Amino acid sequence: MLAPTRAARNAQVRELFPNLSGADCVMEGGRSAALRALGRVDPVAYARTRNHLDGKVTRLSPYFRHGVLTLAEAAEQGIKRSGFGAYKFVFELAWRDFWRRVWARDGKKIEQDLERAKVPLGDAPLPDDVKNANTELACMDGFVRDLVDTGYVHNHARMWFASYLVHHRKVSWKAAADWYYGELLDGDRASNHLSWQWVASTFSSKPYFFNRENLERYTEGRYCAQCPRARACPFDAPYPALEKKLFGKESFSR
Repeated sequence: MLAPTRAARNAQVRELFPNLSGADCVMEGGRSAALRALGRVDPVAYARTRNHLDGKVTRLSPYFRHGVLTLAEAAEQGIKRSGFGAYKFVFELAWRDFWRRVWARDGKKIEQDLERAKVPLGDAPLPDDVKNANTELACMDGFVRDLVDTGYVHNHARMWFASYLVHHRKVSWKAAADWYYGELLDGDRASNHLSWQWVASTFSSKPYFFNRENLERYTEGRYCAQCPRARACPFDAPYPALEKKLFGKESFSR
């Protein structure tokens, strides 16, 4: 008997669990699929374009998360294929390995501030307009839809979204990280929670924040052109001015 198609399986899942978000999986599971995905990775193109939403990202993270593929074999293949050109690819794998080692060392402590925050942070709960993709910011609403519909979000978009919630909306990074983790297909508690702390500045030397110019550049303007708040964009400022607005000082962007 032939296995059902992915579309048929998704239809079955939706029928059994009508309220389930993310029923349409965007990744093919299994070791064979993981090796095929690894075989398609171009480390040089990845290094050159990875920050762009349409860049040559690997989408290997779900396979790492579920133990189908190891970081070591991905690094080995990258170096074998591209030599020193695989530097950035291997560097990013090393970050994931680092997060795992911190988690192994600190356990559940990663769910709390590991360091003193370098800027004032808030403790607001996750707002409904964010969860419902109704902020009227086309970029942020688009990132939320990607998350709940597919379980996968481009890494740069994850950083922008985290920065928006933590620094603009003053949402507790822990509340945001817990919700985000629950929606991800590649939800890895180490990478997820420690990345949120990196953005917040509780596990980094400074906060991560961005401006509209940065977002437009790496999204090719796909969101700003249709955004209801394009004329009142909270990100539309030079870095020093935005930093002063968010943190009351100018020091990190210099």
